[in-house]
Amino acid sequence: MNIKKIIEEKLSEVILNVFQLKDIQLEVQENKTEFEGDFTVVTFPLVKQLKKNPESIGMELGDALTQQTELLDSFNVVKGFLNIKIKNQFFVDNFQGISEDFNAIEKQNSTVMIEYSSPNTNKPLHLGHVRNNLLGFSVAEILKEAGYEVIKTQIINDRGIHICKSMLAWEKFGKGETPDVTETKGDKFVGNYYVKFDQEYKKEVSELVAQGMTEEQAKKEAPLIKEAQKMLLDWENGEEHVRNLWSEMNSWVYKGFNETYTRLGVDFDQVQYESNTYILGKDLIQEGLEKGILYQKEDGSVWCDLTEEGLDQKLLLRSDGTSVYMTQDLGTAVERFKQNDIQKLIYTVGNEQDYHFQVLFKILGKLGYSWADQLYHLSYGMVELPNGKMKSREGTVVDADELMQEMYEAAKTKTTELGKLEGLTEEEKEVSYEIIGQAALKYFMLKVDPKKKMLFNPEESIDFNGNTGPFILYTYARIQSLLGKADYQFKVMADVQLNAQEKELVMLLANYKPTVGKAAELLSPALIANYLYELVKAYNSFYQSNPVLKADDKNVKQLRLNLSDYTAKTIQKSLGLLGIKTVNQM
Repeated sequence: MNIKKIIEEKLSEVILNVFQLKDIQLEVQENKTEFEGDFTVVTFPLVKQLKKNPESIGMELGDALTQQTELLDSFNVVKGFLNIKIKNQFFVDNFQGISEDFNAIEKQNSTVMIEYSSPNTNKPLHLGHVRNNLLGFSVAEILKEAGYEVIKTQIINDRGIHICKSMLAWEKFGKGETPDVTETKGDKFVGNYYVKFDQEYKKEVSELVAQGMTEEQAKKEAPLIKEAQKMLLDWENGEEHVRNLWSEMNSWVYKGFNETYTRLGVDFDQVQYESNTYILGKDLIQEGLEKGILYQKEDGSVWCDLTEEGLDQKLLLRSDGTSVYMTQDLGTAVERFKQNDIQKLIYTVGNEQDYHFQVLFKILGKLGYSWADQLYHLSYGMVELPNGKMKSREGTVVDADELMQEMYEAAKTKTTELGKLEGLTEEEKEVSYEIIGQAALKYFMLKVDPKKKMLFNPEESIDFNGNTGPFILYTYARIQSLLGKADYQFKVMADVQLNAQEKELVMLLANYKPTVGKAAELLSPALIANYLYELVKAYNSFYQSNPVLKADDKNVKQLRLNLSDYTAKTIQKSLGLLGIKTVNQM
């Protein structure tokens, strides 16, 4: 257990025994002052209740902790701050507990479904998708480590006017070419035709404007957009040629997506397709009308009035009976709870959709689904670039594959310059370049709180110093080298006195599981990344100040090797939660 937590619990017991005050939890801080002690207890919150000065409260608490627990070696009080020195054996026992309990997971008896990625089949994955996938996958791994059963899912947007635009452009301008013939990755191949449609459509609009139409009229009357709308109707009516073309072009895209997912290191347990789910939800609308929860306007459209909830009136069925995104999202949510025994459903979607999910959850609640309050929108900020926002239809996105390749090349250049991988075979080097490049990308993306927007800087992410993935990997590799030289084997430590840096490492290692618990609660991989950085900084400080292999005492040497081993194991496990692999040489 977290050492600070143990102290806080013992403090609460002592406060109840000495002062008869229930449920009091004083703040316990690691002692950073020149006064002796491992921790400092802030006593000021008790002053008002006890009507005593903080110094006398500190003395009483110190005496009581000494008499009623086995924790304290000594204590001192300075201006109302109680500084406590914990018995050495407590740290030894705590570290022993960490090593014995390292792989144990306390099961939560709860299943969480998490949705992420959910791309459109008219374009390849881009930088925004990278943050989405890394965030969703990492949260899934953190939840598993916290003891939850997890189902990873995505819903692929494989229908609609935007898909028809790519299809129509290929029919008109593709001349029968395929990804294999042109040696183009399938999703990029189709995405190129989405861009081509937009280019040709703009030409038509310009020509119509030159002929005297308003721009708004021209956009509606351009032949290409009318053909795309006709193709969508043909698709919805099951026209064989359109459906066959749709299936073939989507198959190209899925093959490309899977290549990207494999390299990015993310996967899914379930996949849903909007072409199957878009018809869901209509039955719910009818049910809502019958119960008087929804209402119908004179034109036949169906709405939900959420004004009392501080929202607006939401369209759920158009006057022609066709559904909107909200309708199918309602149906998909109900279907997921029918088909899976889940207790929570998390949607990993950018913050531009905040309002959509507020409405979705409210309507499901109004329709009487008790699990509506177990729905959560994991809202994250957009990834920004130095040169502005991305626009898919104009072909100005930062492509996910190109980004990963850029990170690989940067890792190769950097490690070669620094001579980090000397002695490895070329094949081993290639594997290391990929792991280091991916670590740089993923750590940089995930160390930022999900709610914040971020500026991605590839050059900064690949730095081997500072709060970066390569810096974390380097520390892990350094420890592996140390353990290899020592021919290390874990042994139970004999009675040995820990110094301040060794105690700090024990405390940080004990913080792993509480940090995972907090990260699972807040759905924030950033907590894991920040914990990792603190652990790595503390280890490097310890390593520079304390001889390990040349320690004078064999028991001290064993202690330091054990600490090094469990630091490396904790680094590896924490990196795994961020989707990052490790290397043994750097």
